[in-house]
Parts: sequence; structure tokens; C-alpha cells
Amino acid sequence: MQVRRYVRGHIEWPRLEAVARELADRYGHTADSLHIEFLDADNWLSTPMIVNERWFVKIISKQNSVVHALLTAGRNLGAFSAGTEGEGFFEHFATPLEMAEHEFTAAKRMRKLGLNTPKPIETFEVDNLGILVSEYLPDFQTLDSLNQQAETDVAPIIFKMLRQMHEDGLYHGDLRAENILLYEDDVYFIDVTNVNEESVADAMAYDIACALGALEPHLGAKSTIDAALSSYTLSELLVAARFLDFVNIRPDHDFDSAVLKGEIETRAASAESNPAI
Repeated sequence: MQVRRYVRGHIEWPRLEAVARELADRYGHTADSLHIEFLDADNWLSTPMIVNERWFVKIISKQNSVVHALLTAGRNLGAFSAGTEGEGFFEHFATPLEMAEHEFTAAKRMRKLGLNTPKPIETFEVDNLGILVSEYLPDFQTLDSLNQQAETDVAPIIFKMLRQMHEDGLYHGDLRAENILLYEDDVYFIDVTNVNEESVADAMAYDIACALGALEPHLGAKSTIDAALSSYTLSELLVAARFLDFVNIRPDHDFDSAVLKGEIETRAASAESNPAI
């Protein structure tokens, strides 16, 4: 956590006050009437806060965009080592505002598809800071905080939502337990990142691998694969298996990639020997 705070950087108080004044002006408040709670969130790429228990605000600095570029380069190197045809499929953003605008646009696309994500309200810029304002979801749970039965129930929903995104040409790029929320018994996706639309097959396989990795520690390989097969074919899981080791080296994933790959390969071998099944 200390490393993430250091890498995320510190935004000077006068700049944060300027953001607060802009929020107050936009939403018909005085700056003194805003109740702001800064979140000690486990992320690298923004300073998040809750305003009046109504709005979730991400403040994105130049340092955040630089860190995003470095992470993107590392992820593309990992994707290339996993066997992608090009130089990887993650794309970075030139400015903090571009980062905010991409997440805003992706959220609007998801909601148009009927998928759950916090309602995006607007993006704007203050003192070279990119600002993203969304609705605030109180009392949500992250995927890794659910009990096993709850995860078993939501696992097919997660893959169904992912399939809907992929069929519309939208790719998450950063699907992990912290980015899958349960709110009022509905599953929500947050924090969609930027991928190259010329590498959609690899991006889809990577998303599937991330979902497998998020669920396996709680459900085990067999139940996780069962859930994935409710929306994806065995052939698609075999492609996704190429990315499991790469996904597993990320600090926000911790699962048994060997067991997952073994389960996928066993089912593929069984299907090949019993084509009528």
C-alpha cells in the first residue's frame, strides 16, 4: 500500500481545493457545503474521493498518466511474451483528461448495452488534472469479499456480462476482483481500460483469463471453468489459457494458473476423444 501511495503521487492541497470549488460551482453548492471523503484506495492511477455521499470523483494527475504509460508498456511486454501477434494490445493515454474521458465513454457504452456500471456524470479538467464524476454506490461488495456461495451464483453472470461486452467490441483490459462489484444483488464492472481494437482476439482472451484468475481462488478450477463455459467455448478458453501465467504475475491476481490450465486441457482432450459429447 505504501508503494502504491508513493507511485500514485501527492496532489497539492491548493489544486484539490480548486477541484472542490469547480465541483461546487457545477452542482450548485458552496465549497464549504461539500463533504469530501478521500479514499485510501488500492490503486495506482487516481486520487479517488466521495463527495456528499452522492458522487464518486476520480482526480487524475500527470503522474498518474505517466504511471499508466509505464504499466501499459509492461503489460504489452507481458502480452507479447504470452504469444500475441503484435506488440501487445494495451494503449496508453496522452493526458489525464484522456484517461478520464475514456472511462466515461466506456461506462456509457456499457450502460447502453444494459450492463451495470456506476452512472458516468461528466469529465472536465482543472489545473491540468483530469476529473471523472460518477454516481456513488454505497455499501457495495467487491468480488473477493463474497462468500463461496455468492461467488458461485455470480460467476456465470460475470462471464455473461463479459461476453456481452466482447460481442459489442468493448474490452475491459483490467478485470480483477476489485473491479467487480456486487451492489443491491447486481453485478457491476468498473475501471475499463484502453485496448487496441486491432487486437480484439487477444484482448478477449486476456479478459477471459483475468475472469478465470479472479474466480479460481474461491471456486476452484472446476467450478470456474463450468461458469466460463456458460458463455464461452472450450476453444476460446484454450486461447485464454495462454495468458494465465502472465495474468498471475500481476500483483492484483493470485491464483493457481497450472491447475486452471490443466482443467482446460483435460476437458479439451476429453472433448477431442468424445466428439459427440
